[in-house]
Amino acid sequence: MHEILHIRRGQCSNQIGSKFWEVVCTEHGIDSTGRYKGDNDLQLERVNVYYNEASCGRFVPRAVLMDLEPGTMDLEPGTMDSVRSGPYGQILRPDNFVFGQSSARNNWAKGRYTEGAELIDSVLDVVRQEAENCDCLQGTLLISKIREEYPDRMMVSDTVVEPYNATLSVHHLVENVDECMVLDNEALYDICFRTLKLTSPSFGDLNYLISATMSGVTCCLWFPGQLNSDLCKLAVNLIPFPRLHFFMVGFAPLTSRGSQQYRALTVPELTQEMWDAKNMMCAADPRHGRYLTASAMFRGKMSTKEIDEQMINSTVCDILPTGLKMASTFIGNSTSIQEMFRRVSEQFTAMFHRKAFLHWYTGEGMDEMEFIEPESNMNNLVAEYQQYQDATADEEGYDYEDEEDLQEGA
Repeated sequence: MHEILHIRRGQCSNQIGSKFWEVVCTEHGIDSTGRYKGDNDLQLERVNVYYNEASCGRFVPRAVLMDLEPGTMDLEPGTMDSVRSGPYGQILRPDNFVFGQSSARNNWAKGRYTEGAELIDSVLDVVRQEAENCDCLQGTLLISKIREEYPDRMMVSDTVVEPYNATLSVHHLVENVDECMVLDNEALYDICFRTLKLTSPSFGDLNYLISATMSGVTCCLWFPGQLNSDLCKLAVNLIPFPRLHFFMVGFAPLTSRGSQQYRALTVPELTQEMWDAKNMMCAADPRHGRYLTASAMFRGKMSTKEIDEQMINSTVCDILPTGLKMASTFIGNSTSIQEMFRRVSEQFTAMFHRKAFLHWYTGEGMDEMEFIEPESNMNNLVAEYQQYQDATADEEGYDYEDEEDLQEGA
């Protein structure tokens, strides 16, 4: 069994995680008390991928939650309080909540060097305990300390874009993460406004989009299907060059509530919508770049032959997503993602050259020189994507005719 350890850090990640567990529990037939109430034996066949089974028969999510905010605030509830009071907050293990006594307040340096550094040993103890209870831990989340502890485990991350914080984070994501699914609020809001026709989308709406996509990416680990994949195979198939492991993701179908009754889903329609630039959850247009690799996860009762006619690299899971007869999740490694990195780099450069807001970071112990290397790393990443976007077969220096001559001579 390939287990996955779900680590959530910070307010944004914990709020997304709460919605994620709602989706996963519903698909597994597990209620808010951790009891199985489903009607399909397949829901329990691989339930241990994301859950530990307690002695009382309850299923407990294999999750670690960390935040710098204290568990209880005087005037308003903290992040951990919001998670505990959520629909599925009571099934999370209380010992796996790790929190500090202050907030990072969107300051990357505070989260890494001061308050965050004080929590890391406590977090590692909880992570180590969960990892030791796994038979074959396959995946976890980014963090350099966890990379040191578990160098052979897949590290997967979701990133939300901000100039300083994003540039400093990408610097570490390049080195410490194997696969990174990139999301940003701009693209998510655009989907809510234009596709779902929501007049005032909430963070709950955004979190649901992210959760549905995360569920689709890993569904073939939870449920048996006609074809199955895992995070390691995904990395082998989708990452042709080590540093270029940042993926664009999409989900289909995405339809406004008023239009759902007027459409009939088909595999060709799902495939077309899945590749549509409007469905990408990262603000980059794939039409402006080149796909290096791509993969799709289809869910529902559908013919593999029909899927093979539409896609070459795909995975099929028989279990239906909640509320849908069929769905698909898209993962693409496209050079067009450099648009997002270039946009962040330009914003970073404009702020850094003016030293705007820099005192918040230097006040936590960072040196100005620590901003220069991440900026350079980001620009190098953009240049690498552009290099492979412009590359041709001749430029790669691979001569197929010479290879044929060698084979004939042999």
